[in-house]
Parts: sequence; C-alpha cells; structure tokens
Amino acid sequence: MDVILKYRFEAFLISFCLLVFGSLFFPHQIFESILEPLFLILNISAGFAIIYQLNEFRILYTSLFIITLAFKLFDWFFGVEHYTYLSVIHFSLLSIFYLVVTWAIIREVWHTQEVTRNVIFGVMGGFTALGLISFFMLLSIESAEPGSFSGLDTSNETNQAQSLLYMAYITLMSIGYGDIVPTTHIAQKATILVGLLGQFYLVIITGVVVGKYINQQNK
Repeated sequence: MDVILKYRFEAFLISFCLLVFGSLFFPHQIFESILEPLFLILNISAGFAIIYQLNEFRILYTSLFIITLAFKLFDWFFGVEHYTYLSVIHFSLLSIFYLVVTWAIIREVWHTQEVTRNVIFGVMGGFTALGLISFFMLLSIESAEPGSFSGLDTSNETNQAQSLLYMAYITLMSIGYGDIVPTTHIAQKATILVGLLGQFYLVIITGVVVGKYINQQNK
C-alpha cells in the first residue's frame, strides 16, 4: 500500500496516457474492447490513491471510489448505454470522482514544501485531470443540447466523445485549431472557462511550484 501511495502521481499520469494514447500502439479492436476499460479502471484506482491521502471525509471518498469502480466494472461486462438512468449515474459518478481527484492533486501540489520528482508528476497529473473535468463539462453540454459544437464526429457516441476530449485539451492548452467550434452561448462560455482554467493552472500552480524549486535550489 505504501508503494502505491508513494507513486500515486506517476501511476495516475501513466495510466491516463495509456488510456488516451493506447490506440496509437495497440490494435483498435483489442484496445476498445479490453485495454481501454482496463486502463480506465487503473486510472480510477490511481485517482483513489491520490484522494486517499486526504484525511477529511476519507470514508466518503472511499465510498465514492467503490461505487464508481463498481459502475465501471458493470459497464465493462454488461454496458450501461442501454439503461438511460444507469448511464446518467455512471457519467455523474465519473465527473464527481475526477473533480475530487483534481482538487486533491492541486491541493497537495500547492501545499508541498519540497519539490521532488513526485511533485513534478503531480503537476502534470493535475493538468491532465483538469482536462478530464473540462471534457465532462463539454460532454454534458452537448448531451443536454445536441449541436452545441459544430465539427464533431457524430457517427457514434464513442467518436463524439473522442471529439469532445480532443476539443477539451486543445482548448485547455490554448491551441484552438478551429475544426470544432462552439455554436451556442453556453458552449461558448464553457469553452472560455476551459481556456481560462488552463491559463490559470499554468500561470499560478506551475508558477508556484517553479518558485518553490528555485528557492529550494538557492538554500
């Protein structure tokens, strides 16, 4: 358990990279049916190792992890897309879980006194987690009001989700190719918020860590 907690940030970042970029290295059919759900479960488990460090409401966080993991396993074996209410609950649980994980990472990085390799991974993991929160927000908007974003691949739900994941990270990094465009007021405001969150994170959180590292080297 101590080893898992020690390398929680590394495990979170690596499992996230495998989840997002695994399709570049594994056969499409095997990745979608087996590896993608497995990598997501690993990422959820790494996220739990991060929030487990929070003493406040530990029982609540543990319960959230268990329920989220149980829904993910149910979705893996049986699928929840055919059950509207289960699908909404599943999506809501993932959103809340990653919101807590993002807050836990940022909090720990902010309060750290010594900048180590683990903290550097924490900074990178926090940025990726922020992208996931942005993705859930954009996906919620598109689900509630279809057509909020033009340029999405709407051939199926998986491709649409992939398009919005791409949109979330491209906006978070302030790249903005313009191939996917928000078309409604709420989608435009959400896109602005995602861009601001990315800039705030890079300027404030990363800046604070860099400042601590410089002070650490000067001692």
